[in-house]
Amino acid sequence: MAINEVGRLAGYPPEVGGALWMMQDTRERTLDSLGDLTDAEVDAAAEGLHNTIGATLYHIAAIEADWLYADILQIDFPDWTAEWFPYDVREEDGMLTPVTGFSLQNHIARLATVRAHFLKDLVALSTSEYIRSNDDADNPSTPEWVLHHLRQHEAEHRGQIQSIRTALRSL
Repeated sequence: MAINEVGRLAGYPPEVGGALWMMQDTRERTLDSLGDLTDAEVDAAAEGLHNTIGATLYHIAAIEADWLYADILQIDFPDWTAEWFPYDVREEDGMLTPVTGFSLQNHIARLATVRAHFLKDLVALSTSEYIRSNDDADNPSTPEWVLHHLRQHEAEHRGQIQSIRTALRSL
C-alpha cells in the first residue's frame, strides 16, 4: 500500500473496512500523541482548562461505546462496559466528569477494549446496513455517518489533549 492510500480492514465489506481502517488510523495517531505523557499529567488540571487528559480519554472511549450500542446496534450496553465505565461521562452541568486515579495504561486499555468490541460487533455489518438510517435510535443516523463522526470526534479531542499537555508543561 502506498503511504498516502486508504486501506481496508479485512473481513468487512469494502466501505465498512475502509471506514474502520480510518478509525484505526485515527486511534494510532491518538496513541502516538500520548507517548511521552506521565501518569501525573493524565490527572493534572491545566490552568484555565476544565478537562484533564484522563477525563478526555475516558470520554473518547465512552462515546465510542455509546454510539456503537445505543445507535448502530440499538441494544443495551453489554455487562463488560460497567467495569470500564464506572462514572457517567458528563456531570449535571454538561461538563465532562473529572475522571482521576487511572494510569495512562488503564486509559489506553479502555480505548483498546472498546475498539476490540467495536470491530468484533461490526464484523457482520453488511453494506446495506452500513448506509441505512437508524430512525429508531436515540440520535437517528446511519452507521456510515457514525464512523465518520467518531473519527472526527477523536481527532478533535486529540487536539484538546495536546493543548492540555502543552499548558501543563508551560508551567
